[in-house]
Amino acid sequence: MQIYDVIILGGGPSGLTAAIYTARAKLNTLVIAGNPAGGQLMLTTEVENFPGFINGIMGPELIDNMRKQAERFETTFKDENVTKLTGSVKENFKVITDTGSEYTGKTIIIATGASARWLNIESETRLRGKGVSACATCDGFFFKGKDVAIVGGGDSAMEEAIFLTRFANKVYVLVRGTQSEMKASKIMQEEAMHNPKIEFLFNTQIKEVLGEEAVTGLSLISTDTKNETTLAVQGLFIAIGHNPNTGFLEGIIDLETNKYLKVTNNTKTSIDGVFAAGDVGDFRYRQAITAAGLGCMAALDVEKYLKTLH
Repeated sequence: MQIYDVIILGGGPSGLTAAIYTARAKLNTLVIAGNPAGGQLMLTTEVENFPGFINGIMGPELIDNMRKQAERFETTFKDENVTKLTGSVKENFKVITDTGSEYTGKTIIIATGASARWLNIESETRLRGKGVSACATCDGFFFKGKDVAIVGGGDSAMEEAIFLTRFANKVYVLVRGTQSEMKASKIMQEEAMHNPKIEFLFNTQIKEVLGEEAVTGLSLISTDTKNETTLAVQGLFIAIGHNPNTGFLEGIIDLETNKYLKVTNNTKTSIDGVFAAGDVGDFRYRQAITAAGLGCMAALDVEKYLKTLH
């Protein structure tokens, strides 16, 4: 039976960075990358804020480069989804996937990331990366001088709306309910509402995203009057939250109230020998570069931890 020094759950920037470090340290490394593999960067077009790429790089290409780099150091990859994690350091960990396969490892790095919540309408899915985005700090730069809309009523939506005013000509904030029903703090609401570039549309939800090859507008419906209107915009940002990919860990490992991994000392979880990396434990920054940095830290902690076992 093959026993890996470390099994990394997740094939995004945190998991791949961790694999580069552990494999270079001559640790027998398995990455269960997911299916489809690659994380949120696979839904991103041009990435201009990842260091080292003067003219930017496409999200899928960046993931492909990272994976090939990890493979060069003899990392093993399985494009499968984890369904169960059992075991301990004393008896080794068992990882079971959706194919029915079982893998054994001395340590685990959980780098399964978080998934943006979407509106789940066909036109939104079709136009992702073509004007529809779930990350204003990632993609706002591409909307210089354009009109955009953002969906959401929480603090993150207010922060991203304010951020977008650095580039966009006009930012519409679409809120499903009334102002009194918004979850954003009063101070964030006031800052957004006093920004001359921002306009709030309350009792509003999106029926369809308009456009064929790029976003040209939105078909809106009033939750109050049921009237339908059209709003001309060239970009749509979804800011209704993220779901950490921790469903398979509930009842097994300690989670925060928001279901993110509970992490101490940067990468440690509540289970000895299990470490966390990237967005699965980071609900604040959610950037490819911070995820990669946490992947590096988790790998170094695993390497140090394995030495103590001997």
